[in-house]
Amino acid sequence: MAEQQELPVYFRNAVAAGRPVVKDPPKFDLEAYIANYKGKTRFERLLLIGKTSPYLYLEALKAAIAEAKQGKDVQGYELAVDTLHEIAPEEPGATADLGWINRTTKQVKVETDRLEQELKGYKNNLIKESIRMGNEDLGSHYHQIGDLSAATKAYGRMRDYCTTPAHIASMSFKIIHVSIEQGNWMAVQSNVLKIGNLNQREDEQKKAQPRLAVAMGLAQMASGNFKKAANSFLSTDPRLLTEGYSEVITANDVAVYGGICALASMDRNELQSLVLENPTFRNFLELEPHIRRAVSFFCSSKYGQCLHVLEAYKTDYLLDLYLQRHVPELYYAVRSKSIVQYFIPFSCVTLDAMASAFGTTEDSIEDELVDMIERGNLEARIDTQNRVLTAKTTDARSAVHRGALEMAKNYEKTAHLRLWRMNIINAGLEVRAPKNQAREQGSAFGDVFMGHSGGLGTSSGEGGQRFARPRF
Repeated sequence: MAEQQELPVYFRNAVAAGRPVVKDPPKFDLEAYIANYKGKTRFERLLLIGKTSPYLYLEALKAAIAEAKQGKDVQGYELAVDTLHEIAPEEPGATADLGWINRTTKQVKVETDRLEQELKGYKNNLIKESIRMGNEDLGSHYHQIGDLSAATKAYGRMRDYCTTPAHIASMSFKIIHVSIEQGNWMAVQSNVLKIGNLNQREDEQKKAQPRLAVAMGLAQMASGNFKKAANSFLSTDPRLLTEGYSEVITANDVAVYGGICALASMDRNELQSLVLENPTFRNFLELEPHIRRAVSFFCSSKYGQCLHVLEAYKTDYLLDLYLQRHVPELYYAVRSKSIVQYFIPFSCVTLDAMASAFGTTEDSIEDELVDMIERGNLEARIDTQNRVLTAKTTDARSAVHRGALEMAKNYEKTAHLRLWRMNIINAGLEVRAPKNQAREQGSAFGDVFMGHSGGLGTSSGEGGQRFARPRF
């Protein structure tokens, strides 16, 4: 309670409202961390850290304000200033610079009018390439000032004036970039698929592959499909290490996202072959050796050490722009899978032993086990008197006997019906089902009564007698 009172009012209200608040200091240095990015993602990441971390909020928000003033995004600047004013109103930077706002607003309006006028002239001249480039310039301008909706529309209007696959790919990459910032993941996936289906040269395809893979991975992770997201990140070409995609993501992020999503969704064999022995992904893992250690510990059945490594970096991941809202679900998946794997060799194990293996208390591990059993993730029972977790036993021998008896019964029935059909045909009889039952039951008994001609029990002779369908 004392720790709660030490928090600024903004963060206490955030905790009460259920918004994420990261009280512990992260392992990274903010200045070195944010230097890996460029473009609007720098501002978005700084703002997120400022809103989430009581430890770094002042440094992050001041850096976000300075970042915004280097660009033309007036709304972003005002948002950062308002956030700082709400947390620490006495800070010098918590007051908006009205002179900069007025100057930038006028410059933006003049630039917007100029670009729209140029585009109008291009349309009057009916020059397709000029119209395409005019829409591209207008979309880039809207993107810089933070009007993402208008930027998407401007980039979308380029489609009618694209004359080569390279033009379409360029347009789609710009829409992907804006859509990622918007959180419009359906648009991201559709444009990734569009670029993948283009008839491009091999070198262009290889150059585009890393950006397509990480964009698709982000979209799949945002939708909660961690297995597909892991496969997308794991397939990212190491070309990203040199060419970069720092306006969206870094190679370090690829290692973290791919490793954690794989841990949460893949079994031990897949982790060994697709992560640790993956020559493509190995280059990324070298940037984040703790992810490699966590995966290695899991594959070696050292689940407590694996979870300890992940827990040590949890604060960093809770301050990540794309990973933050998935951390609880991903960590639960890894922990529950570790518990299941730990319990598989045992018919019963004491809660004390499990608590020691996973570095927690008996009461805490008991609550986790109860939750996993209720969710259906663990087939076991808890003996609360003896403090033992017991596996559910199944009588495999009885199950085999039941299956064999059922198979014998079906075989006997089928053989009887086949013999009956042979005798009817040999007797030269024709058996017809009532009209109202022919369609319903014809398919069920077709294997027994259908002749080679497809009719119901047609006799080989022309003068065969007719009888009503026998009842079973």
